[in-house]
Amino acid sequence: MQTGYAKRERPNLRGGVTARPASEICVDVVIPVLNEAHVLAKSVAQLRRRLPELIPYRWRIVVVDNGSSDGTDEIGRRLAAEYQDLTFLHLDKRGRGRALRYTWMQSSADIVCYMDVDLSTDLEAWPETLGALAFEGFDIAVGSRLMAGSRTKRSAKREFISRVYNILLKLLLNVGFSDAQCGFKAVTREVVERIVPQVQDQSWFFDTELLVLAERQGYRIKDIPVVWNEDDDSRVKIAKTAWDDLMGVFRLRRFLRSREFVQATVLNGKQVHP
Repeated sequence: MQTGYAKRERPNLRGGVTARPASEICVDVVIPVLNEAHVLAKSVAQLRRRLPELIPYRWRIVVVDNGSSDGTDEIGRRLAAEYQDLTFLHLDKRGRGRALRYTWMQSSADIVCYMDVDLSTDLEAWPETLGALAFEGFDIAVGSRLMAGSRTKRSAKREFISRVYNILLKLLLNVGFSDAQCGFKAVTREVVERIVPQVQDQSWFFDTELLVLAERQGYRIKDIPVVWNEDDDSRVKIAKTAWDDLMGVFRLRRFLRSREFVQATVLNGKQVHP
């Protein structure tokens, strides 16, 4: 299987239905990083070793640094110079949502995805995640730590916050997906082109906003049960992130009820779902 590819025009992978063989489908695997110099090279090595074993698609790893100050950018550039199947991008401003938006919008791949640099989600979930988009008719696939069949290892505090947050999403936004913030997601080219420009958040709420807007506009989302092990060295500030996410939920709730949202979806050619 070939890895890496030149940027070129390709047909949209709408709804996952494609007549092309798997070897012609291009996937960008994005790793957003912030001060991860201590783990980046190790994670990239593991990912490069496992991807050829797990997926039959043409793939490229894209490391995007958003505001690191610990030398992460130097390691990223060195890795890009060493491996043809790896691209490195650098942004001065922080924000995971900002990093994903920029990288996905720059990509020409049929499928774009991302994972946390610590590889907390077991990579065995990749075949099902990407296959859902390539061959099953789904537009988005998300790793879920809350489904039956998932196995997670994390602190009681994080487990509680995660479950409460996703319950609130169901109560306030009537969502169908089960886990908004697991760092393991894949979307089709059409979702990038149609939904990502609508997302306002530049940080951790980006994931939730993307999923809610896509679901409301008729895109199909598949939950994938995953094996997930908590990173004890996570850079996430739990209390601040939880508060920002809650504010994001209420902002998004107001927006979904607005005339602006209805007009945007009409222009987008999609049917708004209640």
